[in-house]
Amino acid sequence: MASSISVHYLGHSCFHITTPRAKILIDPFLTGNPKAVAKAEDVQCDFILVSHAHADHFGDAVAISKRTGAMIIASYELALFAGSQGAKVHPMGCGGGKDFSFGRVQLTIAHHTSSVDGPGGSVMVGAPVGFLITVEGKVIYFAGDTALTMDMQLLGDRKPIDLALLPIGDNFTMGPEDAAEAVRLLKPKLSVPMHYNTFEMIQVDPEIFVREAGKHGYKVNVLSPGNRLSLP
Repeated sequence: MASSISVHYLGHSCFHITTPRAKILIDPFLTGNPKAVAKAEDVQCDFILVSHAHADHFGDAVAISKRTGAMIIASYELALFAGSQGAKVHPMGCGGGKDFSFGRVQLTIAHHTSSVDGPGGSVMVGAPVGFLITVEGKVIYFAGDTALTMDMQLLGDRKPIDLALLPIGDNFTMGPEDAAEAVRLLKPKLSVPMHYNTFEMIQVDPEIFVREAGKHGYKVNVLSPGNRLSLP
């Protein structure tokens, strides 16, 4: 029997996943996050997955990596950008996969942007991605910031997904109705909404997502920041 996996929601799009072999942190926007339930200086992890360069995702990745020695896994340009600041990194390309000590990570397509703000305006840093994470016999799909895309159907058709972490905040990403359609394409056993209600511009009612996904026969677990779930 596969060992239990703990998925702890730290707020916005940040998750802390604990497996028997590693602690994995995703999109660690903690400092400056009004919904964060943890401080960057207190988080312990072995690996950090960063979906794109926007401050509400890249966040504290470099600081946490330098403090803990955790490896940042990200798209090629973003990984090199983090590495130039002293972080331990592993660069990857969209569609590529790699086996790590805890399991396998594959980068998936995300329709969004990836930039950092500089004195001359926004500068693109690589392409945005999502993650297909295989750990302890379970498959977790972290969509990152993305629009609804038919590519999700390919993911759902090729491999059973145990948990899908999907943005629902609208304006910058899918809204709750599109996220429910994403669930229909992905066919996950369970979905959890993210990237909503952190700021006024992404205020939505997650129960819309619950209702619309339920029309397709799929289950949603709305986690408040600080809550967690287990994949047995």
